[in-house]
Parts: sequence; structure tokens; C-alpha cells
Amino acid sequence: MKKHLLHGFAALSLSMASFSVAAEKVTLMLDWFVNPNHGPIILAQEKGWFAEQGLEVEIQEPADPSIPDKLVAAGKIDMAVSYQSTLISSTAAGLPVVRSATLISGPLNSLIVLDKSGVKSLADLKGKQIGVAIGGNEDATIGTMLRSANVSMDSVKIINVGWALSSSLASGKVDAIWGGLRNFELNQLELEGYKATAFYPEEHGVPPYDELIFVANKHKYSPETVNKFNKAIEKATVYLINHPEKAWQEFVAYSPDTLNNDLNRNAWEDTLTRFALRPGAVELKRYDEYAEFMKKHKIITTLPQAKDYVLTY
Repeated sequence: MKKHLLHGFAALSLSMASFSVAAEKVTLMLDWFVNPNHGPIILAQEKGWFAEQGLEVEIQEPADPSIPDKLVAAGKIDMAVSYQSTLISSTAAGLPVVRSATLISGPLNSLIVLDKSGVKSLADLKGKQIGVAIGGNEDATIGTMLRSANVSMDSVKIINVGWALSSSLASGKVDAIWGGLRNFELNQLELEGYKATAFYPEEHGVPPYDELIFVANKHKYSPETVNKFNKAIEKATVYLINHPEKAWQEFVAYSPDTLNNDLNRNAWEDTLTRFALRPGAVELKRYDEYAEFMKKHKIITTLPQAKDYVLTY
């Protein structure tokens, strides 16, 4: 009996070792440091759902949030969390990247004002100062929103405030900010005692778009690997939506010192309805319409077709 047990344990150990060796390694770079926007990724890792698909996913945070797409295109990492607009710009510039799934299926960016400012509508921004984190494309977004209220870009002043969006608004340096995320900056301002209102681009002339997506190298991705990855992400998304409180506790356990705070807690609740329930699903027409919007506003000079840079299943 003892001999049979030893043989059994040896076989089990060999089997486990074989599984470990067989696990496919995938490097995934985030768009920023870990936060509630990455809930499904962290849960898929912590709950073992990547491993269940035979994947060993290495999650990386970027030193520079502008480089993930470029690293994917160069074949230095396998996948990255990116933005639909960045993907379209990268594709128009000839980089070999493709959208493999969606993480957050609607815009998060918004134009935010303090309630005490007296700005009740976009029309009230005439003559005001608007702070942005990154300048250059504000006519496409801010301009489109303002024109929906018959306000011209010439009647406002754009100020580059870097990443100090909330503090610039709170201190009165600017009257509004563009680029604040509706699930973060609004909560941050509230926690600091400021009541604020957001105007949403998709309600004021800007075509709807996917805020966060996954991208892979067009020439090197494996359809089987992408499918396995998407299955794990979908399972994690369904879980966190069905069990938000339990999922929150498991999410913050990934890095309690940095994740377990009031801002992330509030952002978690506001992000739950934003996750793509079917990460692999996609509407090509929606991508083409946003690309046309970008070309119209001279953000890109060539017009890529979604069928060439969006994976469908």
C-alpha cells in the first residue's frame, strides 16, 4: 500500500510539474499603476483564472504611460492595456498593434466644474479657463463639446496643468478641467470637500468609444492565447459584478498598502457598471466612426479600417 501511495504521489508531482512547465507565459503591461479600472485583471490573477486557462501572466506597471503600445509593437511585451484613441493613432502611424479585447466599454474622461463656480451648462464656460493634462487635441474633444452649446474654442483659454487636474480646479487656478475620470476625479474632489459636476463627451457630440482596451502585436499574437486570456477576464468581470463586496476585498489584497483607501473604494463602486461584460465582443462600425472623428479633427492623417486592427471572434 505504501509503495502504491508513493508511486501515486510521484505521479501527481510529475503531473503538477508538467502543468507548471506547460503554462504559457504572457507579459501584460498596464496603462498606469494598479487601480480599480484593472479589477478584472487583478481578480483573474488572484483567483487563478489565468492559470486555469494555462496562462502565467506577468502584470507590469509602466514607468511611462505612453510606452505600452510601442513596447507591444516592438515585440518587447505580449499585451498591454491601452486606449481606443491610442490604438487608432498607433495604427494610423503604421505600428503593428491590434485590439484583442475591451476592458472598459465606455468613456471615462469628462469635463468637470465645481458646483460653486456657477457653471450650470457648457454655455457658461464662455470666457473661462479650462485645464488639461496633455495639450494638443483639445479642439476635437473640448471643442466639439463646446460647439454643441454654441460656444467657440476661441472664447475659452486652455491651460496645461500637467497631472494636477483636481488640485488646479480646487485651488481656482482654472474654472474647469478636461481629462478628469468620472470614477476618480469626481470622487477625489468630493473626499476633499468639493462638490463637482461632470459633463460627458458622449452626450455632447463626441462619438462613444472604449476607454480601456487590450492590445497585442498584429504579427505575433496567438489567437488561442488571446481567447484563453479573454475567457479569464470575462470570468473575472462576471464575478466582480455579481459579488462586488467580496471582489473588492480580494482586489485590495493584491496590494493593501496602496489599494485599500477611500478613493479607490468609491472608484470601485463607480467603475463596476463600466466593465465590458463580453470583453471579446466588438462593433467595428463604432471604431470606424471614432477613427473618422479623429481624422476630421486632424489627430490622424490616414484613416485605418477597423477590420484591419480589431480582432473579431
